[in-house]
Amino acid sequence: MSSPASTPVTATTKLAGKYLTVVLDCEAYGLNVLKIREIIRLQKITPVPQLPPYVKGVINLRGRVIPIVDLRVKFGLKAEFTERTCIVVVQVKLPSDQMVQMGLIVDSVEEVVTLAAAEIEPTPDFGAKIDTTYLLGMAKVKGQVKTLLDIDRVVSPDAVQAIAETVA
Repeated sequence: MSSPASTPVTATTKLAGKYLTVVLDCEAYGLNVLKIREIIRLQKITPVPQLPPYVKGVINLRGRVIPIVDLRVKFGLKAEFTERTCIVVVQVKLPSDQMVQMGLIVDSVEEVVTLAAAEIEPTPDFGAKIDTTYLLGMAKVKGQVKTLLDIDRVVSPDAVQAIAETVA
């Protein structure tokens, strides 16, 4: 018979692994390294009409057109461009199980950390009005709390599908 305390441990065990930590408005977030394709400098972004405000447009990445999402705008954070602002290119899974590449604008990239299950806690319950479906959990790294993002859900699946169709 399993105890209620064992349930969160099983959930966080699946989350253990390597994460790239990025900074958005002075806060650290973790992205699963298996989702990351590359990190590139900020470059000219071509706007595409009628997309949500957090979708800045598209770039040409070695002949492939990929949409660019500003995570700072998506999360309602201060979005200032500095010399450390960059684009993290990630592989996102659409509801149709199709994989697409997307660029995420972040203030800066910190480091790759390896997280054990014991360092990850489930996402706290913030109440019914706050959507936390895009959070994997909270990690304790070197005395700081870092929010782990589910990159497949950060941008709602329907929005990702619409963006992918727009740029296709």
